[in-house]
Amino acid sequence: MHPQEFYTRKGGIRTMIIVNVKEGESLDRALKRFKKKFEKTGVLRELRSRQAYEKKSVSRRIQVKKAIYKQGLQQEQA
Repeated sequence: MHPQEFYTRKGGIRTMIIVNVKEGESLDRALKRFKKKFEKTGVLRELRSRQAYEKKSVSRRIQVKKAIYKQGLQQEQA
């Protein structure tokens, strides 16, 4: 097992986010890099989606509405 990895309850492997603060780098800059790495992992997005169960039909309906909205925006720009 790699030092930055840990096992989840369901048997998956997660990696820890490590941000090395470089010589002379401000803490704000290091925090910004940490936030960017954290957003890339999608942990917060997954956590929010799992707060309440959503039926597949409901999630599919939401996806269709988003797609229609995006197409409308693209047609306005064209």
